Formats: sequence, C-alpha cells, structure tokens
Amino acid sequence: MLKLLNAVAIALLLATGVPAIGADKPAPLAPMSVNINTADAQTLAAALDGVGASRAKAIVEYREAHGPFRSVDDLAQVKGIGARVVDANRAHLTVK
Repeated sequence: MLKLLNAVAIALLLATGVPAIGADKPAPLAPMSVNINTADAQTLAAALDGVGASRAKAIVEYREAHGPFRSVDDLAQVKGIGARVVDANRAHLTVK
C-alpha cells in the first residue's frame, strides 16, 4: 500500500511540473538569436550555456563600462567567459 501511495505522489508531482530540487538556473530557452549588446542579465543567463547569473551580470557590466561588443569573440574578454563558452554559444550569438 505504501508503494502505491509513493507512486501516486510521484506521478502527481511530475504531472504538476514541480521543478527539480536544487534547480538554481532557469530552464534554457529554445535556441534563439541573442544580441549580446542588448540582452539583459536574466536573458543571458537563461539563454547561454555555461553562463549563470554572476557571469551574465559580468557581461552586462563589461558592456556598460567598455561599450558595445564589436564581435562575438569580444565576449571572451569578460572575466569568467572564455573561448570555450563563446564557442559553445556562437551559433546563436549576435552583436547587431
């Protein structure tokens, strides 16, 4: 009987879309084009692989201090963002 109740409880949790325990980053958005010169920190954190809230904030602060990015590769100049992160996200980054 206890197994049946546990199974029902788990099924209900899954059906209601309860987020996973410890999920501290929003679910990634569908692949889209992200303009690194205009996106806010929340959008950057949600859309970019390897970029959480603190790295996204660093991107915005760098952009505000140094002006707009001239190319996607310039993103690697931000502390905490390396070529690996840029390459992983290159397909959907723009600097329009």
